[in-house]
Amino acid sequence: MRMGWGRPVTAAALALALLAGCETLPPAPPGIKPQARPDRPAPAAPAPDPGPSDESRALAQYYARVQADLLTRGLLRTDGGGPDTPFTDTTLVRNFQAIALEEEYARGGGFRRSQGGDGRIKKWTQPVRVSAEFGPSVVDSRRAKDQSMLASFVARLNRVTGHPITMSTANPNFHVLFMSEDDKDLIKPRIRELVPDIDATSLAIFDNLPRAIHCLVIAFSEEPGGYNYGRAIALIRAEHPELLTRSCIHEEVAQGLGVGNDSPQARPSIFNDDDEFALLTTHDEMLLRILYNPRLRPGMTAEEAIPIVRDLAAQMVGGPS
Repeated sequence: MRMGWGRPVTAAALALALLAGCETLPPAPPGIKPQARPDRPAPAAPAPDPGPSDESRALAQYYARVQADLLTRGLLRTDGGGPDTPFTDTTLVRNFQAIALEEEYARGGGFRRSQGGDGRIKKWTQPVRVSAEFGPSVVDSRRAKDQSMLASFVARLNRVTGHPITMSTANPNFHVLFMSEDDKDLIKPRIRELVPDIDATSLAIFDNLPRAIHCLVIAFSEEPGGYNYGRAIALIRAEHPELLTRSCIHEEVAQGLGVGNDSPQARPSIFNDDDEFALLTTHDEMLLRILYNPRLRPGMTAEEAIPIVRDLAAQMVGGPS
């Protein structure tokens, strides 16, 4: 045993030194009972974690029932499509036009539905750096699982599109927020930090989200009114069971790349509100591969883009049909 510096000190010598340093007290007078030493106050126990609020628990139970009901009805498929869901290059072009060119919501109009009609090509030309952020209510085990699911999907998108899409904590530009009902007061302040010049209409989307909104994404162009994306924020409810969480990751991150609409005719596709498919399908991968072909540029009109889309679809599916 070495006491900082100098010669080694044996345990016996140390014990003697300690004893020698203590003053010997005289014995107590006869008949006087020694007083007990007062107990030291016990250190305060840490406050127990209260766990989720009643509102958050109710949401978790609701989404668990939603998932169970959809699975019972044969929905939330994870097979990516099969012989029962054939598609041709013609349907692929039609679905690309509906999903990548048409607008689901009016630009800058919050949840106000678009009036229809073709928009323009919207995509990223800069590298996409994705980060996961978690509200304080999300426990560590859940964080690790969601982070892993997101990272796996981001790697898939990188392969599918040929565009640099990676997980990164260094200056991320695509933020995926996993937040529960108990974190809702933190959502808008965090979004203001990420996008200081966000307009009031876009920010108001996050006020009192109805439970029917499982998750959402907003992508921002690099310049006002532009079509070249430079930042995106996805919000995924932490109360979801695992498959609904994974489904939200697939749909919102993919839509944040530029395939932002849904179509009731798209099949097999996650970009359809019928919930038949939970995860990105082979058909959806083709949509993304077409969108990120360098021949398609942000801001192209449907008239400019569709001839290129037809050519690419024919190459992927195997010829005109």
